[in-house]
Amino acid sequence: MKLDVLGMQAFVGVATCGSFARAADMLSVTSPALTRRLMNLESQLGVQLLERTTRSVSLTAAGAGLLPRARQLLDELAATFNEVSGTGLSQRGTVTIACVPTVGVQFLPALLREYSQHHPDNRVRILDHTSHGVAEAVQRREAEFGISLADVPFSDLESTPILKDRFALICRNDHPLARRRQLRWEELQPHALIVPGGGSSNRPALDAILGPLNAKLQALYEVQRSATAVGLVAEGLGAAIVPELSIQPGAYPQLRLVQLNTPVVERTFVLLRRKGSAMSPPARALHDLIVRRARRF
Repeated sequence: MKLDVLGMQAFVGVATCGSFARAADMLSVTSPALTRRLMNLESQLGVQLLERTTRSVSLTAAGAGLLPRARQLLDELAATFNEVSGTGLSQRGTVTIACVPTVGVQFLPALLREYSQHHPDNRVRILDHTSHGVAEAVQRREAEFGISLADVPFSDLESTPILKDRFALICRNDHPLARRRQLRWEELQPHALIVPGGGSSNRPALDAILGPLNAKLQALYEVQRSATAVGLVAEGLGAAIVPELSIQPGAYPQLRLVQLNTPVVERTFVLLRRKGSAMSPPARALHDLIVRRARRF
């Protein structure tokens, strides 16, 4: 049997108000429309629920038996709709995002902690990829959105800049450069360095801005991941050129971060999503939180 919600509302409204006119006002319908709804419900049930006279409305035995159940049913239905609304169940679920590894070190963890405080029931899946891999994951719908470098053009993706990250030097506190607060790039030439390799997302930015100077640096080790560079530096194998966001504050007390200037080499991170796509409410909540946090970062 099809559930006649409008008929139930009409029945409960009349039984509660004791009047068709007052019930019609409460439900914001006309009296004839309210009457039709009630008659349809009685026809569907095959019983009379109300006794009507010109002066009063009273419940039949069938109506008296139905009323508490009808009220409970409508209350439960209203509660369910509230849960599935913008602040309820529709906000719950699993969010899958893609990102380059650098943002997973410092930027993303603090942000996800804030997200989990507001959405404790949600799960977040993080796909670590290169910039190109992030874009492809979003394009293939493996992730609802991604955080990538602003150097991957995909015509079917829209890109929103969220933050910048500059390159710096990290070295152990016993390294000759550890006492410096900032350096010019040419001052690195006498020192053995750990640099981003050819397959790294970081390498194109260095090649484009530093040009010939980049070739003169003593690249003792080339790595694809900044985390690998940090580990090599911690073992005293040299100093490394890495993005500042790749260093978790306090994680390596024996390491020093030295700014690199003249020129300042920066990368821009962007949020990627498919053009015209509708994100799930859990993903939208995380996406918007990232935008807000990036403005304060």
